[in-house]
Amino acid sequence: MSTLSLKLPDSLLLRLDQESRARQLSKSALVRSALERELQPSKSARTATCYDLAHDLAGSIRKKLPKDLATNPKHMKGIGR
Repeated sequence: MSTLSLKLPDSLLLRLDQESRARQLSKSALVRSALERELQPSKSARTATCYDLAHDLAGSIRKKLPKDLATNPKHMKGIGR
């Protein structure tokens, strides 16, 4: 296991000390546990598709748009400039 040094404000160090005593864990174990929780990928981030994130927007444009808007090169002229 590697060692990591970090600087903490006095107030955070005090809270860490109090919590480690209350849980009867070392400060290192408590920090490792907190880091594991914080850095664990969320389930929704792993499984969310583009549609999942924007499904409420699908069909929200009511204007008459060409059916080939995304595929016809003539509609793409000047995009990205």
